[in-house]
Amino acid sequence: MGPVLPTLLLILAGLLVGGTWSLHRQGAPRGAVVITGLLAVLATIGGVLWLLPGEGS
Repeated sequence: MGPVLPTLLLILAGLLVGGTWSLHRQGAPRGAVVITGLLAVLATIGGVLWLLPGEGS
């Protein structure tokens, strides 16, 4: 699969960051903003960690 999955994770992270900002600006409940932000962070971490060299590389 190569670099496709981490690229998709980072794209998803970008969309989630935008969604988090949009929710915040619209005055959405804090829980929704926090959950969306946490998902953005997890997607970013997952994408970056996938790109790091490891034992399987």
